[in-house]
Amino acid sequence: MADLTVNEALDDAPLSRFHTRAIFVAGMGFFTDAYDLFIIGTATTLIAKQWGLSSAETGLINSITLLSAFFGALILGRLSDVLGRKRTYGLEAGLMVVGALASAFAPSLIWLLVFRFILGIGVGGDYPMSAVLMTEYANVRSRGRLVGLVFSMQALGTVAGYVVALALLSAGVNHDLAWRLMLGLGAVPAAAVIYLRRRMPESPRYKARVIGDATSAARDLRAFSGGVVDAAGTPEPTLSLRLREFLSNPKYLVYLLGTAGSWFVFDYAYYGNSVSAPLIVKSVLGKSGAHVLTEAIALQLIVFSVAAVPGYYLASFFMDRIGHKRLQLIGFVFMGLAFLLIGVVPNVTHEVVPFLVLFGVSYFFAEFGPNLTTFVLSGEVYPTSARSTGHGLSSGIAKFGAFLGVFIFPIVKAHVGVSGALVFASGMAALGVLVTLVLPEPARRSLDDVTGELKLAEAAQEYLKRASNSRHEVASQD
Repeated sequence: MADLTVNEALDDAPLSRFHTRAIFVAGMGFFTDAYDLFIIGTATTLIAKQWGLSSAETGLINSITLLSAFFGALILGRLSDVLGRKRTYGLEAGLMVVGALASAFAPSLIWLLVFRFILGIGVGGDYPMSAVLMTEYANVRSRGRLVGLVFSMQALGTVAGYVVALALLSAGVNHDLAWRLMLGLGAVPAAAVIYLRRRMPESPRYKARVIGDATSAARDLRAFSGGVVDAAGTPEPTLSLRLREFLSNPKYLVYLLGTAGSWFVFDYAYYGNSVSAPLIVKSVLGKSGAHVLTEAIALQLIVFSVAAVPGYYLASFFMDRIGHKRLQLIGFVFMGLAFLLIGVVPNVTHEVVPFLVLFGVSYFFAEFGPNLTTFVLSGEVYPTSARSTGHGLSSGIAKFGAFLGVFIFPIVKAHVGVSGALVFASGMAALGVLVTLVLPEPARRSLDDVTGELKLAEAAQEYLKRASNSRHEVASQD
C-alpha cells in the first residue's frame, strides 16, 4: 500500500476507527448547525408573544440566519479553497459561538436579528466545511455512507433542540428565560467544534492536489489514521482553478445547476415546513392556550423521531448501493406526493392522525432522499481546488431558498391555509426531480473519475509545458 499516492490510498482505505473519528469531528459542526437552525422555530413562538411581534417580524427572525448562511457558505466556502481547509476550521465555529451567546442576551428585535445574522455566517460556512472534510477523507466504496453519517448529525441536533425546548417548558421556566437558554445553548457544541477541528491536519487531498506537497500530506495522513492509511507521498498532478475558470467551465456549470437547483427547491419546502412545524401542528390540533405549544412540540418530536430519524440512517447505509442520484430522485417523488395528498385530500388538515401520518411520510422521504443527498452530491462532483467553492455555492443558494420558505410560509399559510402551502411545496419537489437529472451518478466512483480533475490537471500541465517551450524557442531565435 505504501506505493500508492495520497488520493489512491484514501480511495482504497478500509473502513477503520480513523473514519469514525473523522465522522465525529466533521459531524459535530453539523449537529450545531441543525440545533441553531431549528430551535428558532420554537423560540420565536415565545419571543413573538413577549415582544408583541407581527407575523412578518416573526418570519424575519426565523429566516434571518438562513439569509446570512447564504453569504457565509459562499464566502467561507471559497476561502476554504483559497486558504486551505484548516485555516477556516475555527473561523466559522467561532462565529457560531459568538452568534449563539449574543442572541441569548438580545435586548430587542433589531439586536436579535443582528446576532442571528452573525450566527448564520458561521452556519453557512460550516456546510461546505463539514461536507468537504469527510468527502476528502472517505474511500470510494463507502463515501456516501461516511458523508451521509456526518449529515445525519442534523437529526441528533434537531432532536436535541426539541428535547431542550420540551424540558424548559415542561419545567415551567419563565418564557423570557426559556427562549434565551434555547438560543444560548447552541454555543456549547460550537465550542466543541473549535477544539476538535484544531486537532485535525489539513486535508491530505487538498495538500497533495492543490498545494503540491504530497510528502507532507502522506505524513499527516499516516499520523491521523494511526498508520492505517499509508501513502508513498508520490507527487501528483496539481490543479488550482481560479473562480473565473471554475464558473466558465460548461461541465461544472451544469453540475451547479443540478446541485444548487435541487438543493434550493428542497430547502424552500423543507425549511418552510420544519421551522414552522409547531405552527402547522398547532393549527391542525385546533386548540389554543399556553399548554398547546408544549403538546405541539411533543407531537412534532414524535413524528420527527419515528419518521425522519430512521430516514437519515437508512439513506446513509443504503445510498452507495442504491446510487446517490437515484436516491435523490426517489426522495423527491415520494416527498412531493405526500405534500400533494395533504393539500388535495379533503379534511386531512382537520384530522390529526391522517395528517401526522402523511406529514411523517413526507419527513421520511425528505431524509431518505434529497435532504441528505444534496449535501453529499455537492461535495462529490467538483475538483479539489473548487470543491468547497462548488459546495458553498450550492448550499448558499439552498439556504436562500430556505430563507424564502421560512419567511414566506407563515404568510402563505395565512392566505391559503396549510393545504395550499403544501401543494406549492409539492410543486417544488417536482422541480427538484427535473434539475437532479443533469447530475452524474457518483456512487462507487472515485472523485477523480466523477470530476475529471486528473484530465484537467494533465491538460493544464501540457499547456504550461508547450507555453514554456515556445518561450524558449523565441528566446533562442533572439
